[in-house]
Amino acid sequence: MREASVGVVKPKQFTFSGPQDELVLESGQKLSPITLAYETYGELNSDRSNAILVFHALSGDAHAAGYHKRGEEKPGWWDIAIGPGKMFDTNRYFVICSNVIGGCRGSTGPSSVDLRTGRPYGLGFPLVTIKDMVNAQAMLLDHLGIETVLAAAGGSMGGFQVLQFAVSYPNRCRLAIPIATAGRQSAQNIAFDEIGRQAIMADPRWNKGDYQAWEAPVDGLSIARMVGHVTYLSDETLRRKFGRRAKESVCANGGSFFREPYFEIESYLRHKGNAFTKRFDANSYLYITRAIDLFDLAPGCDSLEPAFRGCKSRFLVLSFSSDWLYPPYQSQEIVKAIQENGLSVEYHMIESSYGHDAFLLEADKIEDIISRFLITDSRKKYYEVDKGYPIS
Repeated sequence: MREASVGVVKPKQFTFSGPQDELVLESGQKLSPITLAYETYGELNSDRSNAILVFHALSGDAHAAGYHKRGEEKPGWWDIAIGPGKMFDTNRYFVICSNVIGGCRGSTGPSSVDLRTGRPYGLGFPLVTIKDMVNAQAMLLDHLGIETVLAAAGGSMGGFQVLQFAVSYPNRCRLAIPIATAGRQSAQNIAFDEIGRQAIMADPRWNKGDYQAWEAPVDGLSIARMVGHVTYLSDETLRRKFGRRAKESVCANGGSFFREPYFEIESYLRHKGNAFTKRFDANSYLYITRAIDLFDLAPGCDSLEPAFRGCKSRFLVLSFSSDWLYPPYQSQEIVKAIQENGLSVEYHMIESSYGHDAFLLEADKIEDIISRFLITDSRKKYYEVDKGYPIS
C-alpha cells in the first residue's frame, strides 16, 4: 500500500427502519427500511465542522479510498484524491462516502430483499431520483450527528448530487465542488443510457427483471458497460492507447472472425464489460441510469438560474477540455446560473486528453485548486470564469 493511503478501512452500514425514517420519494412512493453502506476516512473534529461528503458516479460505491484488506492491489475508486496530504486531506478532514439508494454495493436497491415478499425487489423497487439519493444521504448525516458539511464534492453523477445537495439543503453545505458534470442530463447522454438499458432488457436472462444472482443477464450488462465506457474516454486516449492495432493472433476463419476480438480496443472493451458484471447488478444499472436521465436541476426552465435561488454555498466548478460526455460548456452554464444569483463561484477548465475519466485520473492538475478552495476564508468571494464570462 502506498504511503499516503488511508490504509485498511472497514465498510459500515446503517439501517433506517423507524416510522420517522420512511423516505417519501419524488414519485410519491415510500421506501422503508433503508440501509446505506458507507465509509469514513479521517477524524471528525470536536465541533463537527470538518466533514466532507463525497458523492460517487454511476459505477462507483462507498469504497472511495484505502483497502478492505491488506495485500489488495486495487484501492477505492478515488484513492488518488482522498488520504493524508491529498486534496481531501484526511489529516485535516473527515471524509464520508455512501453508496446511493438504488445501488448494489450494500445500500438498499433492486437486488435487496423486499421484506414484504422475502424476495429481491427486482422491478418492484420504486423509481428513485438524484434528489431521492441525496435525501437518503442527508439522513445519514443526521445519523452521524453532522448538521453542516464543510464541503460536498463529486464528479459526473456525483456532481449531480453535489448540485442537488447544495440546492436542497442550503444550510447544510458550505462549499460545493461539482466536477465534470452538468445541471441536467443531455439528449445525447440519455440516448447512450437507453442503448445500455435496451442491451440489458434484450438479454433473455433478464426475465423482466426477475432473475437470480447466479443467472443474471451478464451479456446485456457487459454490452451496456462497453457502451458507457467508451463515453468516458477521448479520441486521443483511444488513439494513443490502442490505435488500429490488431491482436497478435487472430483467427480469420468462419464465425471466429466475429466471435473473437480482432482489434486490441475490442479486447479491452470486452474485458471491461465482463469485469463490470462481477461487481454490479443489472437492475441497479437500469434504475441508476434512469435517475441520471431524469436529472434536471431546473425543470421546465431554459436556464439553470432558478435552481440556485436560495442557495448559500460557495462553488468550485471544474471541467475538462476533452470531456465530451459533460463538455465544458455545460459547466459554464452552471457557473453562469450561480453568478446570476450573486453567489460565489470559482471555475477552472482543465486541459486534459483523458476525456470524462480525467476527474478520476488527473489529481495532480486539480489538487492545488481544490486544496486552496477548501482552506480559503469562507467569507471571501471568487469569480474566476473562463471562456468569455466576465470576472465580477
